[in-house]
Amino acid sequence: MIIRQPEVRVPEEELNPALLRRLERCARVCYKSEDRMQEDGAGKFLLSIVERGHESVIEHEKITVLFIIDRGVSHELVRHRIGAYSQESTRYCNYSQNKFGGEIAVIEPYFFLDRDNLYRIWEESCRVAEQNYLALLESGASPQEARAVLPNSLKTEIAVTFDIREWRHFFRLRCSPAAHPQMRQVAIPLLLLFQEHLGPLFNGIEYDQTFPRKHYARMILCDDLFQPV
Repeated sequence: MIIRQPEVRVPEEELNPALLRRLERCARVCYKSEDRMQEDGAGKFLLSIVERGHESVIEHEKITVLFIIDRGVSHELVRHRIGAYSQESTRYCNYSQNKFGGEIAVIEPYFFLDRDNLYRIWEESCRVAEQNYLALLESGASPQEARAVLPNSLKTEIAVTFDIREWRHFFRLRCSPAAHPQMRQVAIPLLLLFQEHLGPLFNGIEYDQTFPRKHYARMILCDDLFQPV
């Protein structure tokens, strides 16, 4: 059994400031103020738009990222209805095959790290689930049948595409102290990354600042979103 940390992969080209310029151009159609566009004025203009709640204009641009998280948390992610999702399928993936190393991968729950007894129970439970999953396959069960015993901690990869308005909605919900801790683990550092590159669209969004930074999931800026994981 492989124990992994969560991470998020983001194509660097999708965080290009040119996105701000394109959104400004779309938004100015509403006011027929295209003649007022300036070389570096997109950020200020979009900030004023967002602050007024005129968020429909930021639906014109989208960003795709790849989440590597546990399967339990992924069920919360796909509850965001305005999005596109492509997820690793436990119906078709057979983890006994060589390309998976003949074993399952699970995401380590950070909140058990300093609680040895709880961590031991979690790890033993996952190992038993793996043993029984492989035994079911060996006994003739199909992957979609054997998956019935797989744990919520199973690692899953899910490509997610939201428009900018939905990303804002996602961050407002999933960076909140009320959000699941493993969702905050990936959502907060992703918000900070978006704020760094596309500040005018995301800077006003609050997040749980008490969440321990040492447990932030790794953010990877990449050229190829789907390079081998």
